[in-house]
Amino acid sequence: MKKPAVPLILDDFEPQEREVASNLGMPGLRMQFFRGPVWGKTPAQLQKQVIEGNNPVTGKPVMRELVELLTRPLAAGEQKTGELRRDAGPETYTGTPDELHRLFLEKRYTDFLPVVLPTEERVAEMLKFTSRRPDDALGRMNPGSEAGESWTYTVKTAAINAVMAGADPEYFPVILALGSTGMTAVNVSDNGFMAGAVINGPIRDEIGLNYEEGAVGPFARANTTIGRAWSLLSINGGNCGKVGTTYMGTIGNPMNLIGIIMAENEERSPFQPLSVRRGFKKGENVVTLFMGWGILSAKNWAATVWGPNMDYPGIIKEIYGTQDGHLFGTCAVLSPPIANFIRDAGYDTVEKFTEWVTGQAPGAKRAPAGPEINLGVRKSGGTFTVIVTGGSNNNYFSMGGMVPAQSVRIDDWR
Repeated sequence: MKKPAVPLILDDFEPQEREVASNLGMPGLRMQFFRGPVWGKTPAQLQKQVIEGNNPVTGKPVMRELVELLTRPLAAGEQKTGELRRDAGPETYTGTPDELHRLFLEKRYTDFLPVVLPTEERVAEMLKFTSRRPDDALGRMNPGSEAGESWTYTVKTAAINAVMAGADPEYFPVILALGSTGMTAVNVSDNGFMAGAVINGPIRDEIGLNYEEGAVGPFARANTTIGRAWSLLSINGGNCGKVGTTYMGTIGNPMNLIGIIMAENEERSPFQPLSVRRGFKKGENVVTLFMGWGILSAKNWAATVWGPNMDYPGIIKEIYGTQDGHLFGTCAVLSPPIANFIRDAGYDTVEKFTEWVTGQAPGAKRAPAGPEINLGVRKSGGTFTVIVTGGSNNNYFSMGGMVPAQSVRIDDWR
């Protein structure tokens, strides 16, 4: 259009936007930065802090500098364009274990916890648990926006990261199923979104997933290392989790470390498994991916007041009414006793309970869809999801904003 233009950007996003410009072949792109955030402020505050304020990066008055950027002729360096040349680095590294651990930390190949070094022998053992070829493309991922390039990764990439996470080779088909979706475990959003997954089917016992006491915690090798492998694959295969560029969580989210990997307690649940409710046959090995804010003990809500007679269905309905349903809806993670309270109250299916909680009949038109989050997965406002897991030693449950995204057959990756 041959008209000068300068993007106006919050100064916290300077490293991210300079990387984006460089990746797009415009390393000299002029940008103007100002103090943020801007939403939630009065017009007077915006006038003083932005219009009359200084660029936090350069210290110069914002408006005067903006005029200069729009009118000053482009220097030679600013006119350079072209695709950035990238180097994927060597296929292998050599050195002592201490040297390699230090190298992985320096190159940000880890989540800063100790890793199992991915030797050729360990990676080969991991690959024995799939019929897919090592060089087969597994997925394509980016952090969830234009802030980072999309990277393509292979089955072998997933094997390397599974070894690093400390996963048993028997877990590998689950890790491949997660990676095949291209959904990141570490989103770029300022909100610090978390990711999780629910696993159904006999594979729960085959690989030792925990679905009794402590089911949502890091108390089983399978649950913990599968989540960590997904996170490491997102970092090393999907260009995610780099603070300041591809991760911008304002205060962050502790669930980003290993996510939440749950197995449903199908044996003690009075309801059909989540996978069956999502269209799969009972007995199929299925993993359902989630994204959202996370979950908390239901005691964090004022609706949960302990007493001699607990109305658990009513408490869940009241918590649902307080949740921001537009983006991630509401997810109820129920222990078997709570699920049985709900059944005994007359809701013998999740569908009946959902209809009562949300006030919407199955298949009814929901609220307008929320924004797309990663891979075009659209989240419908008002979504209510029930997961049954954990022990039966007390009447506890958790709730929060998490919505199911994709469900994948695990056996397709054996």
